[in-house]
Amino acid sequence: MRDRFAEIVEGQEPLAATAIHNGHALRKEVAEIMALSGSDRLREEDPHTGIVASVVTTQLVVNRSRFEVDLNRPRETAVYRTPADAWGLEIWKRNPPEELIERSLAEYDAFYAEAHRVFSEMERRFGCFVVLDLHSYNHRRQGPGEPPDDPAENPEVNIGTGTVDRSRWGQLVDRFMGDLVAFDFLGRQLDVRENVKFRGGRLSAWIHENFPRSGCCLAIEFKKFFMDEWTGKVDAEEFEAIPRALESTLPGLLETLEKLGTRP
Repeated sequence: MRDRFAEIVEGQEPLAATAIHNGHALRKEVAEIMALSGSDRLREEDPHTGIVASVVTTQLVVNRSRFEVDLNRPRETAVYRTPADAWGLEIWKRNPPEELIERSLAEYDAFYAEAHRVFSEMERRFGCFVVLDLHSYNHRRQGPGEPPDDPAENPEVNIGTGTVDRSRWGQLVDRFMGDLVAFDFLGRQLDVRENVKFRGGRLSAWIHENFPRSGCCLAIEFKKFFMDEWTGKVDAEEFEAIPRALESTLPGLLETLEKLGTRP
């Protein structure tokens, strides 16, 4: 059912994928006072990341919009209240009542409680695990038809490792990035770089705080080169190559996890 806050599927391997900004839906009380149009919300959401998450068997895919509650921000700022919280956008027709905000934060708490259960079980079964935290980001903020943002500062794939303990997980990060670059992406190599545009948000920090020796979260931001971020139109050929590229990294992740102490 797509009206559920999130879809959670648990698999049989020490790899998980999250798509916490995938959702577009709003519960009724939020939609009634939302000033943003659906297209304006969609531009700042991460559509299609839930599809990419299917490359692994454990998936946490959120159906609700980040404009209801943003799971990648600290709890105290997870509900956007002012334009300054959300790229200067006028979010609300009127100030949301505190009761609405508390219900949104209850969803935040419930998601993190369920994530803790899922990752604790992975830790118990496998010893250690990797989470692919999937996102996408805009690079044509000047407007439709305007030049894209400088590619030197906007890699096609940004790997956020700001809270990763490299003394523990550096070998895994390097193997992942190397395998992603090596993939034949429609006759070329992807531009994959680390911590250029983003360093990872609350979810990755939370995983590293709660599972410091067993959990490694890679915050993966795909630039929206595979779609028109203003119209939402997707280039099917480019988009379909993205899950294949990510899938090509899985054997290396599993091999490196085994070296680092994963239990069968």
